[in-house]
Amino acid sequence: MRFNTILYCLKQGIRNIFRNKLFSLASISTMAACIFLFGLFYAIVMNVQYMVKEAETSLCVTVFFEKGTSETRISVIGEEIRLRPEVSNVVYTTADEAWASFKDIYFEGNEEYAKAFMGDNPLVNSSYYTIYLSEASLQDNLVTYLEGIKEIRRINKSDLTAESFTDFGMLIGYVSAAIILILLAVAVFLISNTVSVGITVRREEISIMKLIGATDLFVRAPFLVEGILIGLIGAAIPLALIYYLYGNVTHYVLEQFSILSNIMVFLPVKEVFRSLLPVGLVLGVGIGFLGSSATTRKHLRV
Repeated sequence: MRFNTILYCLKQGIRNIFRNKLFSLASISTMAACIFLFGLFYAIVMNVQYMVKEAETSLCVTVFFEKGTSETRISVIGEEIRLRPEVSNVVYTTADEAWASFKDIYFEGNEEYAKAFMGDNPLVNSSYYTIYLSEASLQDNLVTYLEGIKEIRRINKSDLTAESFTDFGMLIGYVSAAIILILLAVAVFLISNTVSVGITVRREEISIMKLIGATDLFVRAPFLVEGILIGLIGAAIPLALIYYLYGNVTHYVLEQFSILSNIMVFLPVKEVFRSLLPVGLVLGVGIGFLGSSATTRKHLRV
């Protein structure tokens, strides 16, 4: 296409939007509502996944060693564990450190009782590794590996916690996919109807254009531009609104429910919009193009 032709198509596409103001407004409003819900759900999913990931980093497996295992052997086992792909961090607690921690917790306020154990560590041979997982779903693999080490006498794990994290992550994925598909279908249907009305209004004009030799692309282009612009406008408005609301809402939640601040850790708005902005705009433009393209292919047979 020449520049003048492209400019003509752009002007006609914009003119189509104003020519069918009511339908265009309805399509933009519905598109904005769909993208707003999508963006809202997208931000929620990102934050939930972030919170789950943060919680997963606190999920750990604790291993205790057989009596008589040397410190050298324990150190070697620790290095081998650190190299495992399931492991994010390993913390070693000696028997003396375990006893000191025990005294601080159980003899708090009654320190004189702890003096009875002066020079004697009842938790001797209780050194252990606290192994933090990189992902909750990898716990079983790690436990299987640890069970094969003969010097390890006991393994403490959290089956319920690991399964809960894994199942919750899968649930979030399935629900988000279902909602996105529904929103896509609704938006495509509405844009198709809007473009269809525009074609009906201009059917006589289109027939004349075809009779004097206008190509299918030349006839379809203004309607494709119309659909794309509706999608772009319908996506830009809710994304700007979400950007404004996100910071205020997260600040309000953390301020009003400060007791949950250790659990509810929100992503910064820039981190969320780093992926949400391009995804939202591409989704809006894509829906607009898909709806208008399908409709022009169906109705522009004159």
